[in-house]
Amino acid sequence: MNTSLDFIPYALPDIGGEEINEVVNALSSGWVTTGPKTRRFESEFADFLGGDISAIAVNSATAGLHLGLEALGVGPGDAVITTTHTFTATAEVIRYLGAHPVFVDCCDDSLCIDVSKIEAVITSKTKVIIPVHFGGLAAQMDQLLSLAKRHGIKVMEDAAHALPAAYQGDLIGSLESDVTVFSFYANKTMTTGEGGMLVTRDKEIADRARIMRLHGINRDAFDRFTSKVPSWYYEIVAPGYKYNMTDIAAAIGIHQLKKVTRFQERRHEIAEAYSKAFASLPIKLPLRASGNDIHSWHLYVIRLNDDAPLSRDDFIEKMFEMSIGCSVHYIPLHLHPYWRDTYYLTPDMFPVSQKAYEQSVSLPIYSKMSDDDVSRVVSAVKEVLA
Repeated sequence: MNTSLDFIPYALPDIGGEEINEVVNALSSGWVTTGPKTRRFESEFADFLGGDISAIAVNSATAGLHLGLEALGVGPGDAVITTTHTFTATAEVIRYLGAHPVFVDCCDDSLCIDVSKIEAVITSKTKVIIPVHFGGLAAQMDQLLSLAKRHGIKVMEDAAHALPAAYQGDLIGSLESDVTVFSFYANKTMTTGEGGMLVTRDKEIADRARIMRLHGINRDAFDRFTSKVPSWYYEIVAPGYKYNMTDIAAAIGIHQLKKVTRFQERRHEIAEAYSKAFASLPIKLPLRASGNDIHSWHLYVIRLNDDAPLSRDDFIEKMFEMSIGCSVHYIPLHLHPYWRDTYYLTPDMFPVSQKAYEQSVSLPIYSKMSDDDVSRVVSAVKEVLA
């Protein structure tokens, strides 16, 4: 490894003084769990998406996905369709409820769920479809929503990568899906350290998610300690979970949200610089957004061609030797022992995802990257593929 150069990680959060000051304010206020800052963050997030949208802050996107499926009535024996080309959280929440995931392949260009493969696996047990907006580029939502409506199936978008992404001019989170869930994990396009947001236009879903995120209590702590009803009184109306976001995390989110458009613009600049520099290399570049879509560029994934001079694993090792971190998105679910063995999955069932996995590398892309950092990544990729 060239130790004379600073290491460029694959991802890095972009935290400023505004976030730090807001966290200090939260700590100084004496209210550190779910309270006024969480309420503010939820309100401003809903305003950001526009329209009559409810936003429910949670402690992870996984929690949001679980709450979403529970509110949609998914239970034992039901089937939920999703893609194999995703992180395990997308599918594990289905099992939390005793339901079963049904996996389909992804599209070769976008690596999002292949909508043309969905109808063939729909049965009378199918309750929900979960598309994943891979890397920050929206799936083919018009086709998917039309299909779901035709079959009377609910749709929950896994938008962990997709803030602020747009499909045909509309922000992800404002489409006609039943539920959309965002992630604010440390490496996402904005962060609260750990956290997520469930959004919906359906009041019943929103009410259910709010109750279930905190033990099934019909009043949260902020309500109980700021209302005229006795603060000690509450009722358990369902066996809920412990999924609430803290005010400390929300304090970070309030200011990250104000910056998220600027973050996306910087990520877009980096993606454009990469695509221009790599045009003649033996790799497949990530699909750009078309028309009035917006790509959030959470990930910049290249795929090494069959005629590339080295393997994917060797490529990552050589980049690491040049002090540049890379990752792989994803090891498809059909290759993981639990999913493979439980549902008898094999690589030949998902040829596009399998091939993409074998060739994919996620390059560094984050808003704090300097132009010099970008140039170093470009030079290293060219050198490794020379």
